[in-house]
Amino acid sequence: MNTVTPHLLYEDVESALSFLTRAFGFEETLRYNDPAGYVSHAEMRLGEAVIMLGDPGPDYRGPGRRGGATVQIHVQVDDVDSLCRRAREAGANITADLEDQPYGDRSFSADDPEGHAWTFGQTIREVAPEDWGAVAT
Repeated sequence: MNTVTPHLLYEDVESALSFLTRAFGFEETLRYNDPAGYVSHAEMRLGEAVIMLGDPGPDYRGPGRRGGATVQIHVQVDDVDSLCRRAREAGANITADLEDQPYGDRSFSADDPEGHAWTFGQTIREVAPEDWGAVAT
C-alpha cells in the first residue's frame, strides 16, 4: 500500500496541535517532546487522513512569515458545511467561502495561524471530468 502523509513544519507545534483540533477536528495520535521540553514531532488523524507536524528549528520561517503558502493541503470530509462553521468559530482565516464546484465538490479554504493553506471538500455529485473541462488520462 502506498500513502502520502503531509509532514508540516510549525514554529510552534503545540499551538498548531491545539488549533488543528479546535478548528478542523483533527485528533492527536502521537507526540514526541524534545528533552528541552518543546514538541518536536506529532501526528494527527482526521478519519483516515494522517498528518505529521514537526519543529524545524530556529532558522525556519513558515509560510505566514514568508508572505504566502507554497503548498495547499486538501482533505475530503463527510460534512464540509459543519466543518466550515467549526473552523470559522475557532478563528480560522477563511480564504474562500463554501461553494459548490463544477467538478462536483462543495469546498472552502482556510489558512491556519502560521499560514499553511488548507482546503476541505465534500463530494456532493458525480461529474465526469469532460463535463467540467478536464481530461481523464
